Amino acid sequence: MNLESLRTLGYEEIKQEVVRYTVSYEGKRLAEELEPMIYMTAIHRALQETEEAKELLERGASVPLPSLEGIEWVMSLIGTGYLFSEQDLSAVAVFLNSCGQLRKYMASKEQSAPRIAAYGSSLQELPGLREEIGRCIRFGVIETQASRGLERVRKQLAVAKDRLQRKLDSIMSRHQSILQENLVSMRGGRYVIPVKREYHKQVKGAVLDQSTSGQTVFVEPYEIAALQGELELLAADEAREEGIILSTLSGLVEREQESLRLNIEVTGAYDFIFAKAKYARSLNARNVALNDRGVLRMNGGRHPELKDMVPVSLNFGQSYKSLIVTGPNTGGKTVVLKTLGLLSAMVQSGLLIPVEEQSEFTVFSDIISVIGDGQSLTQSLSTFSAQMKSIEGMLRFAGRGVLLLIDELAAGTDPGEGFALSIAILEELSRKGANIVVTTHFNELKSFAAAAPGFENARMEFDKHTLQPLYKLTIGEAGESYALQIAEKLGIPPEVIRRSHELAGQQRRPEGMISFRGKEKAIKAHNRHKHSLDSEEESVQGDQLQDASAKDSKGLGSSFEIGDAVYISSINRTGIVYARQDSMGIVGVMVQKEKLRINHKRLKPYLSKEELYPEDYDFDIIFESKENRKKRKLMRKKHVEGLSIIHPEEEV
Repeated sequence: MNLESLRTLGYEEIKQEVVRYTVSYEGKRLAEELEPMIYMTAIHRALQETEEAKELLERGASVPLPSLEGIEWVMSLIGTGYLFSEQDLSAVAVFLNSCGQLRKYMASKEQSAPRIAAYGSSLQELPGLREEIGRCIRFGVIETQASRGLERVRKQLAVAKDRLQRKLDSIMSRHQSILQENLVSMRGGRYVIPVKREYHKQVKGAVLDQSTSGQTVFVEPYEIAALQGELELLAADEAREEGIILSTLSGLVEREQESLRLNIEVTGAYDFIFAKAKYARSLNARNVALNDRGVLRMNGGRHPELKDMVPVSLNFGQSYKSLIVTGPNTGGKTVVLKTLGLLSAMVQSGLLIPVEEQSEFTVFSDIISVIGDGQSLTQSLSTFSAQMKSIEGMLRFAGRGVLLLIDELAAGTDPGEGFALSIAILEELSRKGANIVVTTHFNELKSFAAAAPGFENARMEFDKHTLQPLYKLTIGEAGESYALQIAEKLGIPPEVIRRSHELAGQQRRPEGMISFRGKEKAIKAHNRHKHSLDSEEESVQGDQLQDASAKDSKGLGSSFEIGDAVYISSINRTGIVYARQDSMGIVGVMVQKEKLRINHKRLKPYLSKEELYPEDYDFDIIFESKENRKKRKLMRKKHVEGLSIIHPEEEV
């Protein structure tokens, strides 16, 4: 699968949600390695396993997943000759005991959850190892009965400690009058008595330490020195016997390492499956039907990260395999792309998805998306350039069974060339057999979708009265941008809106005039239609330029006025003059909200401001930002220290 596209769709965030529900290091590893599969049998099994786990959880089942605490450390040291501690071996015993419980639990669920129950039969209880660890170690301490040698040494230790204690009691009683306190201390692992400094010579023994103040001297009486030496030898014997026991148990663990690894894998698999099930419950998700025929029917699909979104329904793969989605900005077109792409990737990862009943998904060999502007300052890529770079990859990897998601195809360039390029790209992608869902504002693509075989229109519904998006996708109909209606509602003056309608009417191309039967006929007819429209456009544009050039005797031409529409020959675009020609012959021209500084020789008159705007029209509405308009209004009222208006400009 295309990793960059998965990232764009938000797949990584979904993986992290699954990781959050895991409880073991092995389950976490499996969740972090989650990725879409392409084989239907494997996908189908993974979905069924997740569904079975979800049903168990919904019935209130408490799954006894073994704890892997401490096990990762043990397994990492197997084969190194490391002597495992009492705590390490206790962790192994606890793990094996939990594996036994899980095996019994899954055996009881064989009828209700046969697929995931089958994993339980692979768990190894290893009773010999578990019981031997339990016999030798209890509560993290080696039992005296673990070996005869240890039992013998500990009995000798007990006798020696008793003799030493009785001797200490006798010495303390005899020297009580010269003791600083009636307590036995230890220094360097040996027993000492606290004697007042001035009397320490009365006790025959070795001075091992003194207090900070120097008033107390800690003396080891010679009477107990021999007993203490005997005690140290016995303690060394005890440590040796304990080491023998730990070495024996470590060897048993080493011999069972393959069974232990298998148990860890099965435990991790269960942890992973139930993590997917817990995540599915949080989304109120369900299983879906699968097919390899390219048929997709998404009923009421919801994006997992958008809790309040209006569910989206769409389908393709029968009478058509590709959709061209139109509609206004903020109408939800991009959300449709991301929802479809993400849910498809989730299904192929064995995840249940938030859709309604009767949903069916097809298995895609790849999902490639071009969503977002993709601009790169380091590579000097514009929105259009970045998108074309991605489209080039699509054209190389497109094929049957590949889902392509394209947001605002060919946006950011000249509309006349943009729609032609869009159609050529879609024709080639469709020819390669890919499923395509593309959003656009080009009216020409609506006609293309209505006429070209394999394509269908779809629109995001919009309330014409409230001018609010309804976030509902309707297939079979093309949408409108509602740009002028929205602009009017947002306060653009009626005169501007009226003039916009006039200009739009002059430039609007006929739609829905082509009838196709068969792909070859469709392409030929479309190309004839495109050629005639291009010729008509060139003729109209030439006439307008010629007519406009004749108006130089009215002052339009060498002396451009603010508000005049001009044609910029160097970039083949039109713009509006926002600053008069300066002494260097440079004119300020706004092109699609971008202010440019252009030499007057590169400009040709297009339409005068009188033809575009009403008398006394406030051009600040067009040329100034809302923030600057507020500043200018404030400046007209009073002087404000430090307040300024800055216009970043560019020369072409």
